[in-house]
Amino acid sequence: MSPAGIHPSAFVDPGARIGEGVSIGAFTCIGPDVEIGDGTQIGPHCSVHGPTRIGRDNRIIGHAAIGGDPQDKKYRGERVELEIGDRNLVREFVTLNRGTGEGGSRTRIGDDNWFLAYTHVAHDCVVGNHCVFSNNATLAGHVVVGDHVILSGFAGVHQFCRIGAHAFIGMGAFVNGDVPPFLMVAQDGYGRPRGINAEGLKRRGFDAGRTAAIKRAYRAVYISGASLAEAKAQLVDLARDSDDVRDFLAFIESGERPLLR
Repeated sequence: MSPAGIHPSAFVDPGARIGEGVSIGAFTCIGPDVEIGDGTQIGPHCSVHGPTRIGRDNRIIGHAAIGGDPQDKKYRGERVELEIGDRNLVREFVTLNRGTGEGGSRTRIGDDNWFLAYTHVAHDCVVGNHCVFSNNATLAGHVVVGDHVILSGFAGVHQFCRIGAHAFIGMGAFVNGDVPPFLMVAQDGYGRPRGINAEGLKRRGFDAGRTAAIKRAYRAVYISGASLAEAKAQLVDLARDSDDVRDFLAFIESGERPLLR
């Protein structure tokens, strides 16, 4: 390594900005208009294309492709960006793409996420904090993922879908509609709701009262047999005593795609 922590075989464009304590591994290429925050470690055989901003104390293990052009035929070379927060873990062969001009021009990833091998985040996606993308989990373009979401191996999410906070998407589930907060989704052709993510909520300190309110909301929408309009009317009543149910209802009300039911 050189004194700056850059392997002699790595290429760093003069237009890149490298923070204090950054390490860059063998045969890695850092392009122009890339900013890498203090303490971030980038392993061997990676590529980082700009405009990309990477925060502090991230670990990018190796063979990852960060900030590549969006995989979208409408992209015409306009300036588009990727923003990555702090303390994320990016494993082997992960791909994180920049945005598109028609999609807001930016892909955004928060803090403390794990992207395991072969996962993909497409153009214009927004990923929150404390998420886990298991091996081969994939987001199409324009997907919004809330905080504390887990995508199991080989899960796939259709473009423009939203995954609410604390949801759990099971192995191999293909999601083609919005998933409200707290739900657990399992594979059945396309992914289908299979209760709430009770174990995940317990691990994050949700007490019995909060979990019971979320279960009542789930039953209203998914088990009662009510129409969506009738179920939302039930949620209005339940939301009077529960912030979590209010979040659940607000998520449903703000959707542009059909609700996954």
